[in-house]
Amino acid sequence: MPKFAANLTMLYNELPFLDRFAAAAKDGFTGVEYLFPYAFEKDALVERLAANRLTQVLHNLPAGDWDAGERGIAVLPDRVGEFQDGVGRAIEYATALGCKQINCLAGKAPAGVAADALERTFVENLSFAAKALKQAGIRFLIEPINTRDIPGFYLTNTAQAERILEAVGSDNLFIQYDVYHMQIMEGDLVPTIQRLLPKIAHVQIADNPGRNEPGTGEINYPFVFAALDRIGYDGWVGCEYKPAKGTSEGLGWMRAATPGETVAA
Repeated sequence: MPKFAANLTMLYNELPFLDRFAAAAKDGFTGVEYLFPYAFEKDALVERLAANRLTQVLHNLPAGDWDAGERGIAVLPDRVGEFQDGVGRAIEYATALGCKQINCLAGKAPAGVAADALERTFVENLSFAAKALKQAGIRFLIEPINTRDIPGFYLTNTAQAERILEAVGSDNLFIQYDVYHMQIMEGDLVPTIQRLLPKIAHVQIADNPGRNEPGTGEINYPFVFAALDRIGYDGWVGCEYKPAKGTSEGLGWMRAATPGETVAA
C-alpha cells in the first residue's frame, strides 16, 4: 500500500506546529510534508524529525506574501529576482532537513500581462530552479490546482503541466498530482495517473466535496490506492486534507488502507 505522509499544515491544527511531528508519528505516519518551513529555524525542524524518526517528504518554494493572498510568484515577470532568491533559500532548508523534493506553486495570473509573457516567465523560472535543484540532488515539482479554491491560479490541469514540462525540457522537473484538485478540474483520475506515471513524483489526497479525509466524499479512495499499487507508484502520498473532526479520530481510512501496520486508533 502507499506510503502516507502527514501534511502538518493541514493536519493536527489543534496543536502548535512543532508539536505536530510527535502527533503524526504517534498515529503511525513515517513521513511529513507541509507548505513552508521558513518561519522556523532549521535546527528546530531537524530535531523534531530526528526525535520522531520522520522523513521530510516535501515542502514548497517560498510563495510570496501568503497572508496577503499570494499563492506563488513563478509566473510573475516582475518577481524573477525574488523567485531565484527563494530557490536558494529552499535548497538550504531542504538540504538541512534531508528533503528530496520541492514543489513550486505557480501563482495567480496577474491582470494585464499577456499569456505568452506569463508562460515564458514560468518556463524560464522553472528552468533555473530545476537546474539548481538537480545540482543539490533535489527533485523539482509543479502542481496543478483547481480554480474554485484559488481563482485565477495559473497552472490548472495536467495537459498544461505536460506542456510546461516539455517546454522546460529538464529531466529534473515532475508533476505533483493532487487527487482532490484534479477531481475538480478534470476527473478521470486513475487513467490519468497511469498515463503520467513517469512524470509524477508525488501524490496528494483529500476527498471532494469539502476537502476532508478520504471516505467523506465522492472519490473511491480504496480503488485509487489499489490502482497506485497496481501501476507501480512507489512515491509518497501526502495527506493534505482538512479533518472533518479531529485528525487522529479521522484516520480510520488509513487503518483500512494499511492492514497489519501500526496506526493508532
